[in-house]
Amino acid sequence: MFRDLFTTRRPAFHVATLSSDLASAAADIHAASFARKWGTLELERMLATDTNLADGVFAGAETALLGFALSRLVKDEAEILTLAVDPATRSQGAGRVLLAAHIDNLARAGARTVFLEVDEGNAPALALYRRAGFAEIGRRPGYYPKPDGTTATALTMRASLD
Repeated sequence: MFRDLFTTRRPAFHVATLSSDLASAAADIHAASFARKWGTLELERMLATDTNLADGVFAGAETALLGFALSRLVKDEAEILTLAVDPATRSQGAGRVLLAAHIDNLARAGARTVFLEVDEGNAPALALYRRAGFAEIGRRPGYYPKPDGTTATALTMRASLD
């Protein structure tokens, strides 16, 4: 059994540009991930914006969307607006593969600094971002609405791509 932990293969993931035909699937993943949901139309508009860059993560040769990242790029700065992975796929490495590829794509598009905000209580996301080189630069108390009507503090984070 112990040996199985090292020999069991995790699914291989690939990342591709997120197209507007996957906006509905992205909206479903976002709704399962955040209290403030983005609808299909809202995501279609964001995907059509020239200053936004979006990537999706998929398993192997599959075409079903497992997660996505969406960022806004202005000159040499980018802000990750959202990164969400289907709850059924979490803890399998899809988020790590997605974030790494998305940051590479932002760098190729000219970003030298990337910003994001994350709920201070989201330990898995914080671990992912810190592992990717993000550091906390500020706090926004009461920023995120929670399903129970309370709010959570957002941590603002930054990573340098230089």
